[in-house]
Parts: sequence; structure tokens; C-alpha cells
Amino acid sequence: MSDTLDTVFAALADPTRRAILSMLLEDDMAVTDVAEPFEMSLAAISKHLTILTRAGLIAQEKRGRVKWCKLQPDALRNASVWMQGFGQFEPVNLDAFERFLETELAPPQSDEA
Repeated sequence: MSDTLDTVFAALADPTRRAILSMLLEDDMAVTDVAEPFEMSLAAISKHLTILTRAGLIAQEKRGRVKWCKLQPDALRNASVWMQGFGQFEPVNLDAFERFLETELAPPQSDEA
């Protein structure tokens, strides 16, 4: 389970991928529709989608000529259950968790003035 959680948290570490997951909460979307709001190439979005797929957070399927993305919430559920095991993450606030990680992982500030 540790490898699965590592993959899920690595996928969630990127704001573009989190935005994609939020978009897929509404409904399944074609890859081109997923890419539309982002200022990056379709190839870059496809890489993000591949990471989300490998983490089990989304599924992709071809319907005719169009590739569709669908949210797979079980991977998020497992991560949430793991975090709740610590008793201090109820309810899970992923934005706050991200801010905490950014603070903890930020490079040390130099004292030069």
C-alpha cells in the first residue's frame, strides 16, 4: 500500500493535476476539454493525465475517436483514510496540507540584506 500512497501523493503534489481532478468531479471529459483552460500544450496535459492514470486517480478510455477521462475516487479515498489515521486531519483539507508541505519543504532563506 505504501507504493500506492507514494504514487497518489506524488500525483496530488502538482496544482495542474489537482485542478484536473476538480474538473472531473463534475463529469467525464474529453482530453481536449481537459486541456482547454490550461496554457500548456496538449502533450503536457497528456503527461499529467498519464501520471493521474498511473496513480489510479483517473481512468482513460477511447470512445470513437475521442479519448475520455473519468475520475476514480477510490485512490483518493485510500489516501484520505491513511491521513485520518493520524487523527489530526479531520476532515481532510488538502489545500491546508499543501500549504504545510510548501512551508516545510521551502528552501532556507538567506540572511543577506
